[in-house]
Amino acid sequence: MTQTTSSSAHLPTLVSVRLITDDVSGLAAFYERITDTPVEWSTPDFAELRTPAGTLAIGSTRTVALFGAGSARPADNHTAILEFLVDDVDAEYERIRQAPTEFVNEPTTMPWGNRSLLIRDPDGNLVNLFTPVTPGARVKFGR
Repeated sequence: MTQTTSSSAHLPTLVSVRLITDDVSGLAAFYERITDTPVEWSTPDFAELRTPAGTLAIGSTRTVALFGAGSARPADNHTAILEFLVDDVDAEYERIRQAPTEFVNEPTTMPWGNRSLLIRDPDGNLVNLFTPVTPGARVKFGR
């Protein structure tokens, strides 16, 4: 199969990231709280949090068999960080810490120019809320 480099070629588009969980409603409530965005429910086993850049899908372990039994395990992620661009990470920290949340760090300015707040969702997945603060980071994210 030959790969084309034509400018008219259609590149794959990342549409969503899906988390598999034993507690769809609990995970959905967490992401609604930290993003201040309502989730959309398709079924009791599937919800989506839509953002301008893509969708965070939340699926029940009961849906895993549709893809292949045992192909995904809930609360077993140790490699990925879900990242949300926010206007003011320090204000988000103040808002979020009013409810029980597992904080990995407080807002910290990273060497690459983002001020980041790292937390864990109820299944242990890492979530980074960040605001670009250096000129280069602001240009990169159009802020």
